[in-house]
Amino acid sequence: MDEPNVLIVDGANVVGSVPDGWWRDRRGAAERLRDRLALRDEGEDIVLVVEGAARGVASVPGVRVDEAPGSGDDRIVELAAACAERGGCVVVTADRELRVRVRAYGAQCVGPRTVRPEMRP
Repeated sequence: MDEPNVLIVDGANVVGSVPDGWWRDRRGAAERLRDRLALRDEGEDIVLVVEGAARGVASVPGVRVDEAPGSGDDRIVELAAACAERGGCVVVTADRELRVRVRAYGAQCVGPRTVRPEMRP
């Protein structure tokens, strides 16, 4: 099987992984993450899942923003399940429970440092 080429990003978890004041402007923080993701040149389809106060962030070339109608975690699981039929995906999150849920559909998981280089030591 080929390597998965879909990257699903848990927006709330990744944004919340760095205490940079994101809580004062959740939508703005999600937009900054989206813009950072758009700079990636890894040949993957990127889906940024947002929820709550981060809704309203528009998609840009290279990043599709998916607004969860309820729980962002539930939406990520739905997306991972859909990807399972097409070769799988990689989910970016540090949420242990979510990792267990998406791995049930064959998803690979990586942490927020994968897409937040400023977190790297």
